[in-house]
Order: sequence, then structure tokens, then C-alpha cells
Amino acid sequence: MRATDYIEAHPVFRHEDFVAAHTRGGRSRATSNNLLAKHVGTGRLLRVRKGLYATVPRGQDPATAPVDPYLLACNLSPGAVVAYHAALQFHGRSYSVWRVYHFMTRARARQFEFRGLEFVPARAPSTVRELPDFGGGIESVEHAGGTVQVTTLERTLVDVLHSPVNGGGWEEIWRSLESVEYFDVDAVIEYALTLGSAITIARVGFFLDQHRDELMVGSAHLDHLRRHGPTEPRYFDPARTPGRLVGTWNLIVPTTVLERTWERER
Repeated sequence: MRATDYIEAHPVFRHEDFVAAHTRGGRSRATSNNLLAKHVGTGRLLRVRKGLYATVPRGQDPATAPVDPYLLACNLSPGAVVAYHAALQFHGRSYSVWRVYHFMTRARARQFEFRGLEFVPARAPSTVRELPDFGGGIESVEHAGGTVQVTTLERTLVDVLHSPVNGGGWEEIWRSLESVEYFDVDAVIEYALTLGSAITIARVGFFLDQHRDELMVGSAHLDHLRRHGPTEPRYFDPARTPGRLVGTWNLIVPTTVLERTWERER
């Protein structure tokens, strides 16, 4: 593939991906590197950081040309996936708009800031880290001239309940998830069980139970989750916030979540 064709087709790309595509026709790695340097010099490419480039639209200044944050997040680490609150925001379902973008990775990665935006790596949970697609629930979406790898809403529901700090805390999570009119409940349950965390399964069950009418959740769905939940009471909140015991899920749930007290502030 010619360098110009690759650049036109990839608004954001990694150095190694460009070299792999460009050398497939017999060109050397040195030639590929020289072409990248040439296009950076002419202003056609913006070097975002070492090993990462963004294509500059013709006629625009590289210093101010827009770079899509979701495409950027997907290229900050090999196989990176937009996840957690950033996935809710990508799908248009986050309650609040953030300038923080979480991306899920297999390996450790560094936090990165670019033009006032913060990109935060989150290693996939250990139980699914080495599985294909991190255990499933990842889709490729055409976006801003490229392709974004992002968790589905079903997987995102489970992920933010598994790691609430990456979802923005309970109020942000609840308000965001409650804006979704439909979930494939079977897909939610399948991924929750694949993740294999009893406390997360119970949180998912509690959320679905609390919204069973709106989301058309059946008793069989809840029973299936309940069989894999905690066998003794566990704190709903990682900070062990006091609350009331919800015996059906063996969860000690904070009053703010149990009663959704933030709704009184509207």
C-alpha cells in the first residue's frame, strides 16, 4: 500500500501498523520511516507522541487540526478498546460529558494527556485478559473516518459495575445506564458470568432487578445470576460504605443507591 493511501484511510494510526502495511509490498522499514518523517515535515501528519500519528486534513494547521479522541484512545496501545465511561459517552449514554477517556488494554500502558484531554489505561480484568476480544462484547464502529473498537452497551453495563471508579461513581453510572432504553439481557448475563466475579454478578443482578419492568428482565434471568452471586453478605461499594442488606443478592447496598436519593435533587 502506498503511504498516501494509508494516511488517507487512517485518521489516527500507530507507527508499527503503518510499517507493517507499507513494507508488505517489499519496501524497507527505513523507507517507511523516511516517508513518515517527510509527511510530518510537510504538515500532512501530526506526530501525537512517539509511535503515534494523526492525519491532518488538507489546508489545516497541524497544531490545531482536530484529532478524534476515540480513535486516539484505540491507538494508544496494541488492541486497545474504548471502555467504561468513555464507552458510555461514545454511545451517547453518559450522564456527564468528560474529558477523560478510558481505554482497556491487555498490557500495562501509560496515562497520556493531549490538548487538555486525559487518556487513562485500564487493564482488562484478569479473568478475561487473555481471551479473544477480552471475553466478548466488543464491536467495531465506523467513526470520524476510521474505526473505533468499543465495548457494547451490554458489556459496558457489567464493566462499570465491576469497576465503578472507571464509570464515575454510582450516581453517574445509574443515571447513565438508566438512559438506555434497551439491553440484550442475555448478553449482559453471558458476559457477567464470563467475568466470573460473584460481587459483580450480584451488582448486575441488583441493577437488573431494580429495573426489571423497564428492561423486561425475567425471573429466570435473575435466578440464573443469583446462583452465581455471593454466598454471604458483601458490601456493594468497594469502599465498604454502610447500607441496608438486600438479602436476595447478599449485598449491603448504600442508601444513596438503594433509594436513588440523587433523584430528589432534580
